[in-house]
Amino acid sequence: MLAALLGRGSLDTLQANLRADGSGQARLVQRGIEVYRANAAACAERILAGTFPVLARMIGVESFEPLARHFWLQHPPQRGDLAQWGADLPGFLAAAPQLVDEPFLADVARVEWALHQAATAEDAVVDAPSFALLAIQDAPHTLAISNGCVLLHSAYPVATLVNAHLSSEPTLEVAALHLASGTAEVALVWRHGFKPRVRNLDAGEAALIDGLLRRQPLDLRLEVILAGLIAAIIWNLITWWYGIPSSSSHTLIGGFTGAAVAAAGSFNVRENETLSFKNINNITL
Repeated sequence: MLAALLGRGSLDTLQANLRADGSGQARLVQRGIEVYRANAAACAERILAGTFPVLARMIGVESFEPLARHFWLQHPPQRGDLAQWGADLPGFLAAAPQLVDEPFLADVARVEWALHQAATAEDAVVDAPSFALLAIQDAPHTLAISNGCVLLHSAYPVATLVNAHLSSEPTLEVAALHLASGTAEVALVWRHGFKPRVRNLDAGEAALIDGLLRRQPLDLRLEVILAGLIAAIIWNLITWWYGIPSSSSHTLIGGFTGAAVAAAGSFNVRENETLSFKNINNITL
């Protein structure tokens, strides 16, 4: 029955069973299933377009609608909550022979799925007592990143492409130039307040975030944390004074990256005490 509803099986067996039961409603059941299939196809298009808006724009409506219907048949929802459907789309796109000339679309889908997941990620709770570990000078600490934070390595400018379509920053022309030049990017996805965001990281930032996500202990002492905060505060004051647009969260990442690299220069994997430092965006400057 489920296979027939999803469009993956023939109705012949179902109809034969109904006739055998003497119900005489095989035709009515067939019409009902056809209506369900049509509604499911329309639902698939709406759900995927809402979860992957950039992908829908890049592919175009005429191509995205049949793609959504085919994806529904090949990877039907496994949960009642359709908001959790779509995780298999990047792999589906990567394996599609029709998209062999647009391999970057799979990575764009990965970024959009990460944004979708970040939007509903569990709120992080700051573990204030763990800050006392900063006073232990000789103990390496681990900073715990907020839920929904994901790092994606791509051979294509995926963060630039997604931001160009969602916020027009940068412009589509700039994004096209990056794509044509084969620019690779490391995309960081996180949630700022209630809004999921994505940005490209430089090598130093990517190394720091990657180490944090893998829970590598860092040799961060109190003076290193303070140096990063002071650098971020000074930069925010400068940009505020001269009216330069800036992001406090980006400034914090850069400040901590510079302080950590200046203090240690590398990350050492050692088992020791853990410092929970969740939701970096909750720090007010």
